[in-house]
Amino acid sequence: MANATTDHDSIRNWVHERGGVPATVEATADSEDGSGLLRIDFPHGSRNDNLSTISWDSFFDKFEESNLAFLHEEKTAGGELSRFCKFIDREEK
Repeated sequence: MANATTDHDSIRNWVHERGGVPATVEATADSEDGSGLLRIDFPHGSRNDNLSTISWDSFFDKFEESNLAFLHEEKTAGGELSRFCKFIDREEK
């Protein structure tokens, strides 16, 4: 079961619990602020070399500017800690 939130502390805690870091997709970076599409990178798994780690401040600036919500799952169907997450428009929340 997936849940959606816009709460910064909840998002940061969920990511930290799973060993993730805030990131952007390098190929989608714009020239104005240098940030691209938001992602969560899990460097201890299979690292995605197309992602650039960014600060939480930059992450949440882009998150708010883009009017996003964070859709995530706490546990897998098997009861293990889930890493499923994606960003959706807040109006879909």
